[in-house]
Amino acid sequence: MQLIKGDRGGMLSMSDDNVMMKQVQATHAPDGREVDVAPLLHLVEDILNRATLQVEPPLLAGQAHAEMEEKNHQISYSIVLDALSYVIDRISCEIAYKALGGADAHSTTVAIFETLASFPWDAKLVLTLAAFALHYGEFWLLAQIYSSNQLAKAMATLRQLPMIMEHSGPLKPRFDALNKLIKAMVEVTRCMVQFKELPPSYISEDVPALTQAMTHIPTAVYWTIRSVVACANQITLLTTMGHEYALSTTEAWELSSLEHKLTNICDHLKQQLGSCYQHIDDKKNVETFRMLVELFEMTHIDNMKILKALIHARDDPMPIVDGSTKRKVTLEVLRRKNVLLLISDLNISHDELSILEQIYNESRIHTTRLDSQYEVIWIPVVDPSIVWTEAMHKQFETLQSTMPWYTVSHPSVIEKAVVRYIREKWHFRNKAILVVLDPQGRVVSPNAIHMMWIWGSNAFPFTSLREESLWREEAWRLELLVNGIDPMILNWIKDGKYIFLYGGDDVEWVRKFTNTARAVAVASRIPLEMAYVGKSTKKELVRRVLATITVEKLSYFWQDPTMIWFFWTRLESMLFSKIQQGKLDDHDPMMLEIKKLLSYDKEGGWAVLSKGSNIISNGHGNTVLTTLVEYDLWKEEIPVKGFDLAYDDHHKKVHGVTYPCCRFEFPNTAGRIPEGMKCPECHRYMEKYTTFLCCHDEGHPTASPFRGEL
Repeated sequence: MQLIKGDRGGMLSMSDDNVMMKQVQATHAPDGREVDVAPLLHLVEDILNRATLQVEPPLLAGQAHAEMEEKNHQISYSIVLDALSYVIDRISCEIAYKALGGADAHSTTVAIFETLASFPWDAKLVLTLAAFALHYGEFWLLAQIYSSNQLAKAMATLRQLPMIMEHSGPLKPRFDALNKLIKAMVEVTRCMVQFKELPPSYISEDVPALTQAMTHIPTAVYWTIRSVVACANQITLLTTMGHEYALSTTEAWELSSLEHKLTNICDHLKQQLGSCYQHIDDKKNVETFRMLVELFEMTHIDNMKILKALIHARDDPMPIVDGSTKRKVTLEVLRRKNVLLLISDLNISHDELSILEQIYNESRIHTTRLDSQYEVIWIPVVDPSIVWTEAMHKQFETLQSTMPWYTVSHPSVIEKAVVRYIREKWHFRNKAILVVLDPQGRVVSPNAIHMMWIWGSNAFPFTSLREESLWREEAWRLELLVNGIDPMILNWIKDGKYIFLYGGDDVEWVRKFTNTARAVAVASRIPLEMAYVGKSTKKELVRRVLATITVEKLSYFWQDPTMIWFFWTRLESMLFSKIQQGKLDDHDPMMLEIKKLLSYDKEGGWAVLSKGSNIISNGHGNTVLTTLVEYDLWKEEIPVKGFDLAYDDHHKKVHGVTYPCCRFEFPNTAGRIPEGMKCPECHRYMEKYTTFLCCHDEGHPTASPFRGEL
């Protein structure tokens, strides 16, 4: 006990850390040799995991025993141990000898540093821990098998182990304290090895986090080796002095104080290590991003390099899932094919998926046609800074299970640099986009989803050139607005009927408009049909209007909300398609009319009048209703001009007096937003405003739209 008291006195007398660390630093004389101690540390961890009074659970949290055993089979220790076993034995003997000789812990620690003077800091620590593991592991090996092995029983008797085990109950607090300290020692050592394994090509010692860590490493190594000495002393004195020594609580403070010190040191090192990993991750992301930029500028014989860069397989040779079989497959299934990258977050709407699936399935009916063959793969983009949760995983799996096309096996295969590329180069802002790659991996459309909504699979191969061609072939006609949505209206068009397509959320306006329009049709003796197509927002108000139309039988309407959603999505897609082409404000009468419709939707009601396919007039709710109410003022013109021209001329007069305001809203999730827009009414540039809008009846808020008003 005098020896232990002397050791405690030595610890207290060494209060000046600066003096102590100067003494340690003076022993450090590395000869430049590189020692790969990571395999040795794995072996040491395995020994210390198993060397404990409590067999279950293991001492150290982390990998399961089966996993550790697998590593042991994979890693060859022969090269490391051939070079270092002598040093390990020497340190083990020195620790035991000095404990018996009464040396204080500090002098023993310094002696170990002198023995390991030529080794780097991480090697000093792992070798010392290995020496302790040899000593500690032997103690517990005998303790675990002496009852069933005669040789072990004889050796255990020499070390007083049977007597110690008889008092294992009272000894448990002492062994628990040892276990906690050993765990802290291993944690610090693991941190040291991780610092050594940092790739020098991505981080240098002038990085603040690494610089700060390097200044604390000698102190960390000192206190860890000092803790090794303290633990070894406990075991050595226990086996030489018996359980009476161990039952004494006099020295318990040393183990707990060292464990507290090492825990603080480890927390600090882990914080710096995390900063180093972040620095490396950032540099790798920059490098990968630059590589992606260069890769997309190069010419390739097929699309494999591009796809492998976007979908990082890591160790999984099958990183995508076939939507038809729900089995994992390799990227080879997409080689030399037209590939549509469906990019979205996890909140892609059911309406979007429903319409996209309908178009996709329709195209599959004509798989024998070479001009309609393409593959779709879902690329889910998740904010890398958000912690992946079980709820997010379930949301991902639910979406994945509903998709008939290819999907990535997990969002983690989309690296940070790829997410950055998607956001910066393809202007993804959480609203789904379709990036089109040709069989050589070239981007032939930065977003074909607008083409998909407007023309469906007829837009194949979904290139920007095809988009331009389709617009050249298009005209301002009613089919453009309703094609692919409702066969009823297409039948009216074939029959050459007059058709009012109208929308809005004002029940009173809807009632007055439909009744007045019907009265005008009767008076003019024209075949008139009316179809209500709702509004792009405010779904709850639209539902109320639909209820009124149903009860009062005011007009025809779309009962399926998806049809209303698709109508407005197609209309917005027409605008975004022109924005993407950079031809938003060309003197294009068709686009002026589309912009008017979108603007009128934000301010009350509206109505488009056509005769068959030919659109006669497109007006704001107020001007249209006024024109109909003032029927008596222009009815005399009908026999001369015809109903079409008479209506249109009077509407223009009304419109010229009122000039309704125009407004466009672009949510910040929309991606490509124009720098400026001209008013479709007066052709002047519109002013820009920032608006925060929350549409509670939508089920989720529309955050921070960018709004232009005149």
